[in-house]
Amino acid sequence: MSKTIDVMKEKRTVTDQVKNRIKAFNKLKKKILKSLEAGEKTIPEIAREMEDDIDAITYNLMTLLKYGFIEAGELDDDDEYYYYKLKNKK
Repeated sequence: MSKTIDVMKEKRTVTDQVKNRIKAFNKLKKKILKSLEAGEKTIPEIAREMEDDIDAITYNLMTLLKYGFIEAGELDDDDEYYYYKLKNKK
């Protein structure tokens, strides 16, 4: 008898485009989390450090925030951007 997961893998295939997007997200996620290990940073600071598009950083950062990997701190001096930091694990 087959395992349910094996049957589902046969029935539902994932396109290469989706696989590539997941790989790209995971790669960027690791870079963002590594960047925040050094301390709190704003979105523009992360984008400059990673030499990446601010929109891509924002989207991925909001995803990390939504799923509890990071948390928002205080606003910067110009009240424009929040400082983001790694979430403390309990």
